Amino acid sequence: MIGSIIQLALSILMIVSMWKVFETFGQKGWACIIPFYNIIVMLRIAKWEPVKFWFFLIPIYNIYLCFLLYRDIAAKYGKGSNEFAVGLLLLPFIFFPLLAFKETPIAEDVE
Repeated sequence: MIGSIIQLALSILMIVSMWKVFETFGQKGWACIIPFYNIIVMLRIAKWEPVKFWFFLIPIYNIYLCFLLYRDIAAKYGKGSNEFAVGLLLLPFIFFPLLAFKETPIAEDVE
């Protein structure tokens, strides 16, 4: 029972954090809860071509692409290190709120 409550709280935290990140870059916040579409929106935020979405369907390679995507998004907040990208990949419930609530993106990257 307590595990379910913790999981629900972390899920809500992730949705709110990603919603804020999406809206910061001029995208629709609700896009973070739509599977697959949220990847396309993240590609737009990172200024990648949307056709790269199809590469996310390749097993193992998608982990590497996710790392690169997170690194580029973190760079827009001035956190372009590989360590922060690994944190976004492995502990998103800690690192996405850090981006969403504590940092301000670089002005020229906000649409």
